[in-house]
Amino acid sequence: MLASLAGTFPAWAVQPQGHSATILVVGDSLSAEYGLKRGSGWVALMEQRLAQEKVGAKVINASISGDTTSGGRSRLEALLRLHQPGLVVIELGGNDALRGLPLQMTQDNLHAMTVAAQSAGAKVLLIGMQVPPNYGQEYANRFAATFAAVAKANKAALVPFMLKDVVDGTDAQRLFQNDRIHPSEAAHPIILNNVWPTIKKLIA
Repeated sequence: MLASLAGTFPAWAVQPQGHSATILVVGDSLSAEYGLKRGSGWVALMEQRLAQEKVGAKVINASISGDTTSGGRSRLEALLRLHQPGLVVIELGGNDALRGLPLQMTQDNLHAMTVAAQSAGAKVLLIGMQVPPNYGQEYANRFAATFAAVAKANKAALVPFMLKDVVDGTDAQRLFQNDRIHPSEAAHPIILNNVWPTIKKLIA
């Protein structure tokens, strides 16, 4: 637990409406509960986990289905001014690949978002994505490396692959919706388990 047995609480616990106590998630359909009932996506589950661990953090889910890194970059400045987050979680890039957008543009947008958030006083967590093998191994490797490169260049935190143990799980069919693209409700606790250790470390 973040609160010590002696009763000393970190800023996250004692300032639920303050600058450092706001987590801003900027993502696409994977974070926007596409095709799911409200409250069952990984962001909502993270909010529940924060409450269980008595962390007084406010979560703002600014994710939009279909969004790209360009869309997130264009929205971020206003979101930073409005919410003044202490932590910005960037979950974007998958739609860039689906649309065949240049990898350099994706990397530039992720870099710009990271720098903007850090300049506003926030920590940054980049959530990486991977593309299916049919994209070609070279492209797949370069795409996955994009997130790591941005994180390393800016000393930001990184979760290498959001869908670890989902796409490569033993019951992948159950873990995806009928479109075979979007994770099912059953997959989102797994996604949270992929993300949570880094989130917890950043807010400790």
